[in-house]
Amino acid sequence: MQKTSPKRKIRKEQAQKRPGAEYKMQPHPEFDDEKIKGSGKLKGKVALITGGDSGIGKAVAILFAKEGADIAIVYLNEHQDAKEAKKSIEGYGQKCVLISGNIQSERFCISSISKTIKELKKIDILVNNAGIHYDQKSLLDISSKQLIKTFQTNVFPIFWLTKEALKYIPKGGVIINTASVTAYRGSHHLLDYAASKGAVVSFTRSLSSNLADKGIRVNAVAPGPIWTPLIVSSFDPESVAKFGSNVPMKRAGQPVEVAPSYLFLACADSSYITGQVLHPNGGEIING
Repeated sequence: MQKTSPKRKIRKEQAQKRPGAEYKMQPHPEFDDEKIKGSGKLKGKVALITGGDSGIGKAVAILFAKEGADIAIVYLNEHQDAKEAKKSIEGYGQKCVLISGNIQSERFCISSISKTIKELKKIDILVNNAGIHYDQKSLLDISSKQLIKTFQTNVFPIFWLTKEALKYIPKGGVIINTASVTAYRGSHHLLDYAASKGAVVSFTRSLSSNLADKGIRVNAVAPGPIWTPLIVSSFDPESVAKFGSNVPMKRAGQPVEVAPSYLFLACADSSYITGQVLHPNGGEIING
């Protein structure tokens, strides 16, 4: 599979407002390797994925569908991206439910679980993936409003969605949370984001222990620099143009390169793994 590099092909004028639209990005992120066929690892399963309309979430949703799962995608308002994701999922013969709304609302999180149960009848896999960050040079530039919004997007919904989903997730079910490399090595310009992702790691480890007796596994993935709409909607053009060049592999990763980590944690291949974090980050050693 050929990998593209935003560093070589980036268009500086493509800055977008949050949360960003994948269909506008140049180069277009890679989210599916059609040469690789599914093997039924998730046959008969139902997965709810937040942020599944684009980026990592979209790649995960499509790979899960390729492996036999029906998908519920929770997203904010990126309707064109969501429709394209649904088309890809249905192209693999699986059902897809689109649920649009703001996960900063506990009520919406609860209703997202209810709609998934109503439409797809169950939940076997919950992927808490949606997130946001703001580039700030100093702690003095981070307002209380920004701090609250960061945690209300990156942390609170994981509690709310998981709490409600646990009413339905059966023994053998799986919860996967999206953390970040910044939770391990920090980030001088994403202070509140790194802190929120540290909370995700701690929650993952704690919940895994709490649910071990129930037979529900809880793990996380901590991506490094991945080419997604979050990048073009968060950073200035110069930063976007060189995004990912500081890791050992000298390029940003593609969503399709991260999705297999989620599949491994979602299927029986990882049946003896819980409370752990996988690190698709281009070679950065974090010792975590």
